[in-house]
Amino acid sequence: MILPREQALALLHQHVKNEKMISHCLASEAVLRALAVKFGENPEQWGQAGLLHDLDVEATNADAYIHGPEGARWLAEMGVDAGIVDAIAMHNEVAAGKERSTLFQHALAAGETITGLITATTYVYPDRKVASVQPKSVVKRMKEKAFAASVKRENIMECELIGIPIAEFAALSIAAMTGVADEIGL
Repeated sequence: MILPREQALALLHQHVKNEKMISHCLASEAVLRALAVKFGENPEQWGQAGLLHDLDVEATNADAYIHGPEGARWLAEMGVDAGIVDAIAMHNEVAAGKERSTLFQHALAAGETITGLITATTYVYPDRKVASVQPKSVVKRMKEKAFAASVKRENIMECELIGIPIAEFAALSIAAMTGVADEIGL
């Protein structure tokens, strides 16, 4: 089962109170939908994984060993689509303790992580708008030593495992996030 978006949003708001985290989930939903369209996959399924991937982040205090699998367990108990559950369980490789193996898993790891880097990049621009961010700025920040707290380069680079060069991935992600900029506050 794929939850109706209104129900998924209500579930997210039930478990996540931090507005920045909610914005991150909305941005991730937009990026995952764009990736699904690019690969001819189900944008509802992929978007829902992006929206709900951090469902358990506050309940687990973002503990790398249980964050991801715990939220996936909750969703499995609700009867949510197994592909969504698996991708969410694997979005944090430390929590899962094993390597990602599907296009969906790689896409969620890369897609949800780049939203953090793009958001961090917006703060170096005076108008702080996603639309002002250029793919070359994102790539440049990828090369910096301390480019953004809690953003892991290796997760973003999963885009290359699914056949998208980093500059193209940044452009796709910026475009997706620009489409929801008002909703995410950027």
